[in-house]
Amino acid sequence: MPTVEELYRNYGILADATEQVGQHKDAYQVILDGVKGGTKEKRLAAQFIPKFFKHFPELADSAINAQLDLCEDEDVSIRRQAIKELPQFATGENLPRVADILTQLLQTDDSAEFNLVNNALLSIFKMDAKGTLGGLFSQILQGEDIVRERAIKFLSTKLKTLPDEVLTKEVEELILTESKKVLEDVTGEEFVLFMKILSGLKSLQTVSGRQQLVELVAEQADLEQTFNPSDPDCVDRLLQCTRQAVPLFSKNVHSTRFVTYFCEQVLPNLGSLTTPVEGLDIQLEVLKLLAEMSSFCGDMEKLETNLRKLFDKLLEYMPLPPEEAENGENAGNEEPKLQFSYVECLLYSFHQLGRKLPDFLTAKLNAEKLKDFKIRLQYFARGLQVYIRQLRLALQGKTGEALKTDENKIKVVALKITNNINVLIKDLFHIPPSYKSTVTLSWKPVQKVELGQKRASEDTTSGSPPKKSSAGPKRDARQIYNPPSGKYSSNLGNFNYGERFRLGTSSMRD
Repeated sequence: MPTVEELYRNYGILADATEQVGQHKDAYQVILDGVKGGTKEKRLAAQFIPKFFKHFPELADSAINAQLDLCEDEDVSIRRQAIKELPQFATGENLPRVADILTQLLQTDDSAEFNLVNNALLSIFKMDAKGTLGGLFSQILQGEDIVRERAIKFLSTKLKTLPDEVLTKEVEELILTESKKVLEDVTGEEFVLFMKILSGLKSLQTVSGRQQLVELVAEQADLEQTFNPSDPDCVDRLLQCTRQAVPLFSKNVHSTRFVTYFCEQVLPNLGSLTTPVEGLDIQLEVLKLLAEMSSFCGDMEKLETNLRKLFDKLLEYMPLPPEEAENGENAGNEEPKLQFSYVECLLYSFHQLGRKLPDFLTAKLNAEKLKDFKIRLQYFARGLQVYIRQLRLALQGKTGEALKTDENKIKVVALKITNNINVLIKDLFHIPPSYKSTVTLSWKPVQKVELGQKRASEDTTSGSPPKKSSAGPKRDARQIYNPPSGKYSSNLGNFNYGERFRLGTSSMRD
């Protein structure tokens, strides 16, 4: 094993040789042997080996292996020095191997070392993106679980930081091709990360690119297979995939295939869905996704069938009024419960699809069924007005921090839900039924409206004509708090005609 002095002497021979460096193979071999020495010798070898690496192609394997030994040394300072110099070995056909080595080194638990590996990978990415991707995907497909996990996270966080001249169209096509191979067998979390990677690619920002991603998600969701509501994994996979698909939909990238699958396969089994996620209202989650997708349907072969399934499911949550006894009191002991969160989703979905077949209620239903529906709507609307009045009274005069208490956040969401339902029911009471109003779903951010514009869903009164606006602040201007999506939905589910606001009568007097 060479000493420190011998390493310096042979370094001097190579440094002084200038253009004739390659003729001093023996001197370079001494430096390579330095990895077998003590701490000082290893530190010198970690610096000297990469410096002259390019001059000795016939010793490339030996040099890379020697540096790799140093990357795995027990001394953290030696490891860090060796890792820092690894990009100098990334020349020509050696680059994919270096990328492979660096990817494996992502498994380190030392934060400084981990940052060095990330920086080294980014460095060689800028030299040869395709070669680096080859090393990364090789480990994602064949490496250990911890390496696979960290390589995927590297791609999901670092690709977006690279300039356009690195992420060329060819490079992005390679990412898509290799990602498809990985997506043949992924966990839910990995799938989400890959959708983040792919949806961030410039070449997939186009309509055709988005459509390609939707098809990828549809394949992952297995929409060709019969849905099994009792299989938690099947349910979870469909929800995970649909959540990834929803942001991709637009007026040019349609949700038709997903909406049809939900109407045909999921809605009929809504009550028997199982989920591995504890505390999740799986039925409401499904209905929310369906509502969000319903706005982006294209031409639909089974439009009438899907509308019927939506209509039938909607009826389940819109009860008939209880029968009255001869004395005018309710014959039954219990008032029906009104589940506003579910009805908002179903009514919105029905309203969106109904635009494509506006005569569904008048021409496709028999007169008796239409009459029954109108009775249910009217009864629901009466309960709705009671609830809206209670909510407005509870929130009256509350602004700023007062609206941010848990109780008031629930009430704010409840008011959004009931206002939305109110607008949609009014549309359906028109003769013939209308589908012109627009509402923002209660869990979605409210779109800003420019001065002078009138919002189609502006009418949220309890059935009275719209009043002239005053010069002062509008009554609803205080409702500026926009709570997180779905967080409070479990508290909004039920309302009894015979009860006051379900948070308790005391809260109504606050």
